[in-house]
Amino acid sequence: MKDFTTALLFQPTHHGDPRPKGVQFLSTCKLCRESHKTQVWLCFLVLSFLSTSTCVALDYTNALISLKALEHTIEKSDAMLYAPSVSEILKEGKCLNMSLKCYILELIMVIHEEEVNNTYVDYFYDFKDELEKLHPEANNLGCLPCEAYPLKNITIFLERLKYLFEALNLENSAK
Repeated sequence: MKDFTTALLFQPTHHGDPRPKGVQFLSTCKLCRESHKTQVWLCFLVLSFLSTSTCVALDYTNALISLKALEHTIEKSDAMLYAPSVSEILKEGKCLNMSLKCYILELIMVIHEEEVNNTYVDYFYDFKDELEKLHPEANNLGCLPCEAYPLKNITIFLERLKYLFEALNLENSAK
């Protein structure tokens, strides 16, 4: 009999009135209440797992859209940026993620210098975080560091980055 507990239920006098008009005692099964908690917890775990495991690839379409939205704001920068050749990146293939990381880090630096602050900026910070999660540094062995690539002006940098995103979109859609 110790698995049963008593709960208090309050009934307001009318809608919106927080004062109770009466008290009602309800006997509930403690085991039933705990099983509901367990079910809720399991649902939470399953949904959490599904939400984190479904994002297995980077979203290059939204990256391209965000880049085009930022382009007019950052194209006035006079920064010289490391910009790997897209044809070399795609030809080698194994250093794609390292090269993409170089581009994103350079882009974030320009965004910071130009003091751009909007939702498109947030997208690239999130993109960088996802890139690092999906492709840790250990996978970049044998790849050139960002500083080994030639410095280019912002116009060439943006053209190459847009071309890279477009090529990666085509590659993902072909799969």
